Amino acid sequence: MATLIPAIGSSAFDSTGERRLAERLEQKLDADYLLWHNVPIGPKQTHPDFVVLHARRGLLVLETKDWRLQTVQNATRQAWTILDNGRPKVVINPLAQARHCAIQVVNALERDPQLVHAEGPHQGKLAFPWGHGVVFTRITRKEFETSGLAETIDPHYVICQDEMLEHADPEEFQQRLWNMFAHRFGGAITLPQLDRVRWIMFPQVRVQTQGALFDDNDADAQLPDIMRVMDLQQEQLARSLGDGHRVIHGVAGSGKTMILGYRAEYLARAHAAGKPVLVLCYNEPLAVKLAATMAAKGLSERVHCVHFHKWARAQLVAYGQALPADNQSTDAKMADMVQRVITGVDRGHIPTGQYLAVLIDEGHDFAPEWLKLVTQMVDPTTNSLLVLYDDAQSIYERGRKKNFSFKSVGIQAQGRTTILKINYRNTRQILQTANAIAGDLLTAEDRDDDGIPLVKPVSCGRDGPEPIVINLPTLPEQAARIAELLQGAHADGFAWGDMAVLCRDAKARDLCASTLAKRGVPVQNRLGPGDYDPLANSVKVMTMMVSKGLEFPVVAIPGVERLGRMGAEAAKPGEGAQAQSEAEAQARREAARVLYVAATRATQRLVLGSVKQTDSTSYPQQNT
Repeated sequence: MATLIPAIGSSAFDSTGERRLAERLEQKLDADYLLWHNVPIGPKQTHPDFVVLHARRGLLVLETKDWRLQTVQNATRQAWTILDNGRPKVVINPLAQARHCAIQVVNALERDPQLVHAEGPHQGKLAFPWGHGVVFTRITRKEFETSGLAETIDPHYVICQDEMLEHADPEEFQQRLWNMFAHRFGGAITLPQLDRVRWIMFPQVRVQTQGALFDDNDADAQLPDIMRVMDLQQEQLARSLGDGHRVIHGVAGSGKTMILGYRAEYLARAHAAGKPVLVLCYNEPLAVKLAATMAAKGLSERVHCVHFHKWARAQLVAYGQALPADNQSTDAKMADMVQRVITGVDRGHIPTGQYLAVLIDEGHDFAPEWLKLVTQMVDPTTNSLLVLYDDAQSIYERGRKKNFSFKSVGIQAQGRTTILKINYRNTRQILQTANAIAGDLLTAEDRDDDGIPLVKPVSCGRDGPEPIVINLPTLPEQAARIAELLQGAHADGFAWGDMAVLCRDAKARDLCASTLAKRGVPVQNRLGPGDYDPLANSVKVMTMMVSKGLEFPVVAIPGVERLGRMGAEAAKPGEGAQAQSEAEAQARREAARVLYVAATRATQRLVLGSVKQTDSTSYPQQNT
């Protein structure tokens, strides 16, 4: 059975005939076929009815018409006159329509030198076959040939109603598809070429750098040598998410935020009027980044991206509820503010169902009562809720309640949960180091689909340099060395905005920011909310806690003490009770968890600053 994207149950078909064809393509074609139905292609957002891709056969674009013979009043090779609600309407010849779409795709693919013939008579032309055709779901072959329609479309470009019935022979059905190929020269599509085809045809599946998250509309951008795209499972998931409550458990770097961004954009464009889409996350920098990307797409009014406490405050202000008193600690003030929103909702002073959909990133950092609150904000007519979760990245105790279940907070996701195990963000070397830091924190745990499983990440196999470990005794010395390494990375071609320094606390953050600035490195020191500009071409300096959800090609983490032992010791709080208390062990676990999150922010290069290790614990590293 072929892979159809989106899944049949999630596709919006224009006609019953179109749905029947989707079913036949999925059933009659082998598992090595890839199918896309009505998904936007390229910068111009062309929507062909079906795209069929096969490594050995090539690329095929299909146009579907659910017309009866009596619907067609007149036909030429240029235009057809059809009855539309009883009135004549002139439309382009269906084959010309399919060809126009196919040519747009081919022209885009031929921009890539790795997808064209490098020499010979077909130099510059696509290196694999391509074709186009029409499927008439309500016109038989006999009607097509006897009515004169065969004079306007060559018969081998057409599949008719009686040739796509359920009992049709699969081999004959496939042969009719491949008879549509007018351009047969070229060879098989290699797996790297397949990624490049998907990268160009479907920009929404691109695994972007943080600075270009969801930026899929630059047709003139230089094509990279290596194109990183979602795997088919991710794309299927992103395009096939239906209404109702959904939970995605995904490891660090598995593309959760990409899926969230795609889903938010899809919902906003599919429902251009009415209630907005709400995207919530815990960390302010991630919310700022998501808001910036939606603004760049012109979706600021339709998609509201905010961090949870900012949203809570806005609710109190909008509905005339009293704000917390200022004479409280920050933690107490935040807790009071959330409770006031909960109370307002319970009393009917703050309305529920305010949003078309609610999408929650970093769900693992939300307290159960927060999740219960925001779940009530979903419009019951859509009931569209998406929660992204990774227990390994839960760095706040409130998000790790024992015996937690989604059902207990009103999230009805049984049977609608998905687990993403493959890490695409980090190189194999970076992920290996992060896993060594985490120790047994990443021991996989199975739960039913209403609980919280702990999923251990699997590397996608992308290689890079070994992480650099700076063995220097003091933080100022480590900061100075980090400055030198970042300047070296800049000389190697990395932009300043591609780099981040993630620190354990505000004191270390300020020291590193000052050290970088004194050496002439442009710095953005994230002191608090409003201090993060994702578009600024400067090194981002922030605490590890607020880096969650972000990614940078180059990441440096100073002040990592006893690095090799941290994860191992933290993972065994019950052992060695004579030497350490349970509280100390828990503190080490929390430190390891935060450090794991910070290390997995790096996509290409990782630098760790640590005092000279004297124990025998080993993990991938390059001393400097």
